[in-house]
Amino acid sequence: MPMSRLRERYVKEVVPTLMKEFGYTNKLAVPRLDKIVVNMGLGEALQNIKILDSAVNELALITGQKPIITRARKSIANFKLRKNMPIGAAVTLRGEHMYEFLDRLVNIALPRVRDFKGLPSKAFDGRGNYTLGLRDQLVFPEVDYTKVDRIKGMNITLVTTAKSDEEALALLRHLGVPLRA
Repeated sequence: MPMSRLRERYVKEVVPTLMKEFGYTNKLAVPRLDKIVVNMGLGEALQNIKILDSAVNELALITGQKPIITRARKSIANFKLRKNMPIGAAVTLRGEHMYEFLDRLVNIALPRVRDFKGLPSKAFDGRGNYTLGLRDQLVFPEVDYTKVDRIKGMNITLVTTAKSDEEALALLRHLGVPLRA
């Protein structure tokens, strides 16, 4: 499989830039993208199980990989939730699929978000991982608008090997993720 555009850019441009910027002496010390986790939590799936099927199909279209169905860890009586009930779908992307997905997210999907002014640069978790939420799945061109029965949001987590949020911020900026100042 040929190297994706974004991975090629990472190897040729981002690694040397970050080595100068942070004073790394070894290329392997430079932070890199480890994985991307796309998660759709579906609380409505408790009443209507068909929602989960459509979410799984849409997530498979968006990511190009079959999602796993996430289940409830414990029972919560107030939400009529029992242990092991299906409540969501998730996909973990690594390698070339991860770079392809990030490329499509940054260059195609995010510009289609209404009133998009860039992603907040405060959404790091303290360990160099970035999480963003999308309100609807229709920003991805793979999803057919006519076949969508309900708008479902998703969380996308970019997991990096960076030791701090500053290193992760620099990495994502150099990869082309549109972060606000």
